Amino acid sequence: MDLLDMFLNVGFWAATVRMATPLIFGTLGELICERAGVLNLGIEGIMTTGAMVAWMWVYQGGDLWTAVLVAAAFGMLFGYLHSMFSVYMGLSQHVTGIGITLLATSLSYFSFRMLLPGVTTPPKIEPFELEPIPFLSDIPVLGEALFTQSPLTYLAFVLVIVVAYVLYKTPVGLAVRMVGENPMAVEVQGIDVYRVRTAAVTVGSGFMAVGGAFLTISVFDAFYFDMINGRGWICVALVIFASWKPGKALLGAVLFAAFDAIQIRVQQSSASFIPYQFYLMMPYLFSILALIIMSRKAAYPKALLVPFRRGQR
Repeated sequence: MDLLDMFLNVGFWAATVRMATPLIFGTLGELICERAGVLNLGIEGIMTTGAMVAWMWVYQGGDLWTAVLVAAAFGMLFGYLHSMFSVYMGLSQHVTGIGITLLATSLSYFSFRMLLPGVTTPPKIEPFELEPIPFLSDIPVLGEALFTQSPLTYLAFVLVIVVAYVLYKTPVGLAVRMVGENPMAVEVQGIDVYRVRTAAVTVGSGFMAVGGAFLTISVFDAFYFDMINGRGWICVALVIFASWKPGKALLGAVLFAAFDAIQIRVQQSSASFIPYQFYLMMPYLFSILALIIMSRKAAYPKALLVPFRRGQR
């Protein structure tokens, strides 16, 4: 299959949209955190927790949509813990985030082993099925690629619009953006900077966990170790690529997913003398190049990574 045939293939674009979905959730969550001035490196562990909790909920007899809510709740719990250390105590956001990733990942694996001690092969569940949108799904090529997807994929695209609207069109969004730019000015207006940052990190972490849940209850229908496979770190990079804007975040997620889909198909169709690791490297290499190009003019939040101390200048 040559590149032209690949790009004209409906299955390629459908796979790209599907692979972009967890990245959209994770990138939106990280974007909300960083817009409020907090770097959340706990994303990898939070996505792992969301994946495990959602799958376990369904495996134990719960329904799929409740599993999404449960995953979001656990993600918000870890986000709140992150904010206690990084926002209220003013500790290093890098160290705290890495600690949350290690804690969340380890607890997820430990809980899985404790609840299913004798399992060697991950059990399967009934995941979300593809839900074609009437009329729209009948559009040639575009219909199957965009409008014949999992309900969580539709939710991810809707959330891009919602987050953009809230950030740029509402007083809540203005408060979030200002605590990431000039928290002292926000404090003068009588707004609690700690609460705004904590709320942003908590909500953003809930988004991240739903991104992890998508993998287990909408794609793979099972949970296994290391299934997040660095997607959380990619989301952190995509926020910079997007210049902290939701619309560009969507573009970045789709772009990386397209690179990933390309390497899978090229790997399957190329001669065997080329090591498969080369194709695994391709999406990350292209993403790094795109990140370098796009980040040169990126206007980052001025108070990002800067702890806020009430009453200090």
